[in-house]
Formats: sequence, structure tokens, C-alpha cells
Amino acid sequence: MKNLGKSMSDGWSKEELRASVEAYLDMLDKERHHRAFVKKHCYEDLAARFGRSAKAFEYRMQNISYVMTLLGRDWVTGLKPAKNVGANVITDIQAILAELESEKVLREVPLQPYRVELVGVKQPEAFLTEVQRYARMGSVRGNVLALAGGRCEACDKPAPFNGADDQPFLEVHHVRPLARQGSDTVANAVALCPNCHRAAHHSKDALALIERLYQQLGRLVRE
Repeated sequence: MKNLGKSMSDGWSKEELRASVEAYLDMLDKERHHRAFVKKHCYEDLAARFGRSAKAFEYRMQNISYVMTLLGRDWVTGLKPAKNVGANVITDIQAILAELESEKVLREVPLQPYRVELVGVKQPEAFLTEVQRYARMGSVRGNVLALAGGRCEACDKPAPFNGADDQPFLEVHHVRPLARQGSDTVANAVALCPNCHRAAHHSKDALALIERLYQQLGRLVRE
């Protein structure tokens, strides 16, 4: 009888997930640097290595795209995010992403002996950059801040200080980024203290923070 291999629903080992994330990041890097690659070949190589169908690996790559969108990150063109994935697998993928990218930084920037050097530039050169921005509804920001009542909706602590308008200073964060087709609505925005706002963008636990916001705030709608 022909061996059809493991299906998508069969349990995925950490080794399979890590290999999938490694391959995904490799494709993303090639895309960013305009180097040619064939996604199908990647799925077939993984399928031959682990005895699972190439189609299963293609769908897993779409799951990785979904995790990237939750983190506000770019994803490989053509691998449309697929959110039908378990919470534990999402957590594993996020952890592998953080681990692999930390290793990449250590490889590319080796540690040097610590020393202080008085260096710098008195008159930094000025240059222009082009940045894409999105129009935002002032009423959405005002309503979100009003609902927060001066407390961070992530850590529940009071705003760290009052702004120039003498109001509690909180920053409005879109849970699904506008750059990833998130809506500018109260159902997709939260008020965060500066610390939690940075964590939502850059922390290795950003996905867990976002998930906690969905659980805590009944007004938020997954998009």
C-alpha cells in the first residue's frame, strides 16, 4: 500500500515547526532582497524530510503568516494568513521566531569587549524619508481614551503622567495594524501606557499580550 505520510491534523513535532519557520524566514529574506525562489520547492523539500504532504507544509506556512500579522510583521507574498491554528502552536511558532532571530543577531553582530568611547557627530546630517501614514478618526481615539478612564487597558495601571493637555497620557494602539487592513474603530483599538505600547510592538511576548487584550476587553473584535 502506498504510504501517504502524515496529514495536517497529525501532531507536529518541534523539529517540524522549527524547520518550517526556518524555511519561511529564508523565503521572506529572499523576497526582501529580490532573490528568486519557488515556494513549492520549499514545501516539497520539507515533505521529503519529514514524511508529511507538501500541502500540509504550505498550509503551515500560511499559519506562520497569520502569526506574523498578529505581531504586526510582514509576511511572504502569496502565503495568505490562515488563522485556523491552535493557540499552543501559535505560541510555539512565536517562540521559535524569537529564538531564530536572536541567533541571527548573535551571528551577524558578535559580542565585543565592553568599552566606553566618546564618539558622535556634533551636526548630524539631515535627510528626507518617505513614510506611508494612515488617516485616523479623532473620534475613535477620543472614545477609546474615554473608555480606558485614565488606566492602561493592558496592565490596568494609571497613566504614568499627564500630557500637555493635562489629561492622563495613554497611547491608542490598533490591535490589528492598519498596515494589515485593520480597521480604525473602537472594536480594534486600545489605550495603552507607553511601556505596554512598546511591548505590544516589540516584546517577545507581544502575541500573548494581544491575546490577553482580546480576552479582557469585550468590545474588541478579531478581524
